[in-house]
Amino acid sequence: MIVIGVDSHKRTHTAVAVDGTGRKLAERTVAAKSTGHLELVRWAGRFADRTWALEDCRHLSRRLSTDLLVAGEAVVRVPPKLMAGARRSGREPGKSDPIDARAVARAALREDLPVATLDGPDRDIRLLVDHREDLVAERTRAQNRLRWHLHELDPGSEPPIRSLNRAVVLAGLERDLANAPGIVGRIARELVERIRELTATINGLEREIERLVADLAPSLLALVGCGPLTAAKLVGETAGIGRFRSRAAFARHNGSAPLPVWSGNTERHRLSRTGNRQLNVALHRIAITQLQREGPGKMYLEHRRALGNTKTEAIRALRRRISDEVFRRMRHDEAVRAASPSGLATAA
Repeated sequence: MIVIGVDSHKRTHTAVAVDGTGRKLAERTVAAKSTGHLELVRWAGRFADRTWALEDCRHLSRRLSTDLLVAGEAVVRVPPKLMAGARRSGREPGKSDPIDARAVARAALREDLPVATLDGPDRDIRLLVDHREDLVAERTRAQNRLRWHLHELDPGSEPPIRSLNRAVVLAGLERDLANAPGIVGRIARELVERIRELTATINGLEREIERLVADLAPSLLALVGCGPLTAAKLVGETAGIGRFRSRAAFARHNGSAPLPVWSGNTERHRLSRTGNRQLNVALHRIAITQLQREGPGKMYLEHRRALGNTKTEAIRALRRRISDEVFRRMRHDEAVRAASPSGLATAA
């Protein structure tokens, strides 16, 4: 098998083809545009059994990945951390685009990576979730600045904590600041208006995300502790559950699978700090929510505690159990979409 590793940049892409042992066979640099991508496909035509390995750099490699998939090529995405490890372990010193591309290819040879697929509605959800989170962070910064200005204008008159996204509170502040003097008063009024605009946009995005997730992942939404925003995070970050061959591979990807750290006769595992941390925190959110109410989650925690686990260890075990359940439900939702005529039309 031939693996073609690609180091992506804003203006150029460098590709290096290696054989099954990691030996370099050929190299090519093209412009980072559609004509350059077509040139890469033609250049790679000499290799019959080939797989493309792209360093997963979000927007830098996304268009190349899409063009290759449309052309019928097999593509895997290599996390930059794996590429960096392969480069450090290589015998060729230094850093350059060809060295990085070769490291990407070698990392793909060593690891069993999920196969890339064309973007679908799950990417739309991810974009909306990321955009909403950016707006929430911007609103938080505006609220913090507003609190300092309110303290300067009238110490002790600040509204209660976590109330600056409520319409009634913002309307009251607008009335109170109508005659506030000086530049501080003017900035405070502008911040109130900006917070109101951001809140309206954030609420609109949340409603849109809820509608999309209800259509894409109804089984996932039925999981106890998994609300619309958490389900949207899981769907968007997973980018197609069909990429994973098993629930163990999915657990490895989301960081809920423990790492073996033993030698000789003592067998033990430790917490994994690798994997997609956005997926990991979504699973943790579901676990903590399940522990706050009676049900299978709380019963499983008590069972693990009875076996001698600490509470932290029991929560980690519960998180892995939830990962398996999320995998099963997302597989089910994907199968239902594929079987329905509307789902086939959307995929096409």
